[in-house]
Amino acid sequence: MRILADENCPSDLVDALRERAHDVVWIRSDAPGSKDQAILARAQAEDRVILTFDKDFGELAFRMRLPATSGIILCRLGGLPLARVVMIITNALENGSEWSGLFTIIHEQRIRTIPLP
Repeated sequence: MRILADENCPSDLVDALRERAHDVVWIRSDAPGSKDQAILARAQAEDRVILTFDKDFGELAFRMRLPATSGIILCRLGGLPLARVVMIITNALENGSEWSGLFTIIHEQRIRTIPLP
């Protein structure tokens, strides 16, 4: 899977995804300080799903109607131990089949998907 991990993704998560053979570009090391609109545009250009803990990408896709067809995965796992966060996300990505065209929200007990405009 081709992933563009936002700056707020923990390094342990990025490492775990790479160990599972995902193609991960991490904004924190590749382009720190990038604006959300630039990250979204890059994800589109490189056909990568955005992995983030930041709700702003939903605003860009739904309210501002910026293209996001490659998909956005929002992780809402605050307050959990990092090891649990990594496990939940890696399991979700390995068990999910399609992420493009969807705004996906990963919670501890469930995953919700909403088609992107």
